Amino acid sequence: MKKYLLTGLLVWLPLAITIWVLLWLVGLLDAIFGGLLTGLVALTPNSAGTLIEPLRHIPGLGVVLVFSALLVTGALVSNVAGRWWLAQWDRLFAHIPVFKSIYNSVKKVSDTLFSSNGNAFRKAMLVQYPRAGVWTVAFQTGTPGGEVAHHLGADFVSVYVPTTPNPTSGFFLLLPRSEVIELRMSVDEALTYVISMGSVAPAVAIELAPKQVSP
Repeated sequence: MKKYLLTGLLVWLPLAITIWVLLWLVGLLDAIFGGLLTGLVALTPNSAGTLIEPLRHIPGLGVVLVFSALLVTGALVSNVAGRWWLAQWDRLFAHIPVFKSIYNSVKKVSDTLFSSNGNAFRKAMLVQYPRAGVWTVAFQTGTPGGEVAHHLGADFVSVYVPTTPNPTSGFFLLLPRSEVIELRMSVDEALTYVISMGSVAPAVAIELAPKQVSP
């Protein structure tokens, strides 16, 4: 019975966690949409509020509207006029005390992580951590810059060492390039390897040098 129970758990657990994450995301977006409706009702006359209030009880409507808003926003800021308005938007928030510190920090991180031209989290590698002789999987986040690069030199890489099984927390390290080993596995495969605590190893074909045949 124990064997069958564990086998059934392995079958249903990924599906259950996936559904739980999707339901959590839908609930979060619906809550955001509900907050927007609350503010809209407070600013509009009572007659308009009675028409807006039923929208709060439509499940999943927040997901559709938030997705549509993101899609339309992305399309608008992809042209010259949209980029100009985006620059004015950033300039406005950059002058609000307290708010500007949070906004600028989050914007820099998001631009680095999600930029199509960036190198953050595009490469998995092996590093020695927490001591020499002990290896773990890490992700390259870039190369040192500014004052850090001035002190360390150019031949260093910035890496993120995730914890397991929760990779959202981890450690930021600056290591000599000669002390890291770049991996062929994709970032998704490496992340799965970390989350599974090494139990799901990616199947990567290693090219071996052809054997020399003696005459």
